[in-house]
Amino acid sequence: MATALSKSRIDRAGKMLSEGGDLTEELIEFEYNFDQYRASHLDPLSKTTHEIQMWLQDYGTKYYLAQRLKRKPQILRKLKRLSVRLTQLQDIGGSRIIVDKNNDVDKLIDFISEQINSGAAFTLKRVTDYREKGRDETGYRGAHLILERDKKTLELQIRSRVQHYWAESIERSSIIYGHHLKEQDGHPKVIGYFKSLSDIFYEIESGRDPDARNKVSLDRQREEAQNIIYASDKHRIFDSYVNEDVIRTLKSVEGGSGDIDNWIIVFDWKTGEFVTWASVSRNAEEATQKYVSYEQQFPADENFEVVLIGSSDISTIRQTHSHYFGIEKFDNILENLDQSISGLKTRMDIDVGSRQILSVLQVRNYWGRNTVSIDTLKNHFAKKVVTFDASLKTLRDLGLINMKDYQSPISLNIKRKSDIEAYL
Repeated sequence: MATALSKSRIDRAGKMLSEGGDLTEELIEFEYNFDQYRASHLDPLSKTTHEIQMWLQDYGTKYYLAQRLKRKPQILRKLKRLSVRLTQLQDIGGSRIIVDKNNDVDKLIDFISEQINSGAAFTLKRVTDYREKGRDETGYRGAHLILERDKKTLELQIRSRVQHYWAESIERSSIIYGHHLKEQDGHPKVIGYFKSLSDIFYEIESGRDPDARNKVSLDRQREEAQNIIYASDKHRIFDSYVNEDVIRTLKSVEGGSGDIDNWIIVFDWKTGEFVTWASVSRNAEEATQKYVSYEQQFPADENFEVVLIGSSDISTIRQTHSHYFGIEKFDNILENLDQSISGLKTRMDIDVGSRQILSVLQVRNYWGRNTVSIDTLKNHFAKKVVTFDASLKTLRDLGLINMKDYQSPISLNIKRKSDIEAYL
């Protein structure tokens, strides 16, 4: 068992690593201490996430729940940006719950608070609610419950789908732009666009129709922000795609016991593709050792993103970390308001390849009895869809296409025409 670290040693490790410098034996030792401290959050985090999941089984509202250990580059940037000590950070271990609507967030806060007060193994230190005014200059919205278990502070984020969509959009745009927008890094006009988008989304969630002038202003801001991103030559992604088989592969090996399984996913933002993925031990020490190993193998300064995610159902990651999915082309990173609102309903439901197949079938008018063979569709009309087989299965599972088997011709399901048009 590792020797317990003093608070001053932990804070010293955070300070030394965030300031950087030449690689020395002392710095290597501090990095080891940093990894030890971060790893100590995983066991209490997993226990807490599992306990919350048990409560939610009979809650009766649709939700998505996952956890993660904060990535090392994020932690070090935060220490430097805020001039705080490592032991003061409250989100090294964090869980995230996504619910449908903003009022569902209120209900869930009350429900979880009641459960904790009824004798949970952890305590609620406070609730920080960023939904009404938005956080900082970026416009981030969500509610954060600060928890404590085994002397470790943990953060539980609760967001509506609208709030989550905004957060994932700015995350995706940040990496493609090459600036950390949520950390107020980047051109003020790009950050201002996302703040305005968040404000309008809040109006919509509050049941108010945004003023027409605000909509026009938002589109103008979007165009300005998009031009700024176009002019940036940092970390652009063109024609990237995400392999939906990643989730299917991981699902085939997940435990299925309802416990929190740990997964390491490596994403390459230079290509927009998953590099590798693996199920790792539920044992906190073993999982975090593997996490550190992957971080060393795939460094952040080469545009790799390594994340340790915990969930009882791997497909949940498709929802809770959706910025890895659905990237089409650089041209579509920023959308106009109508596209954004439509995206709230459809973006997290199907992948890019599925939308491309739907578009081809719609343009060529393959509805109902007007069918096309799968070979023709795959090899001629939709030959640029890299994820064709997986995407076709997604459309079949959702009932959006008529398809008996992989030898029969297919067409769009005319009974789902309104749904298909919404996806497109």
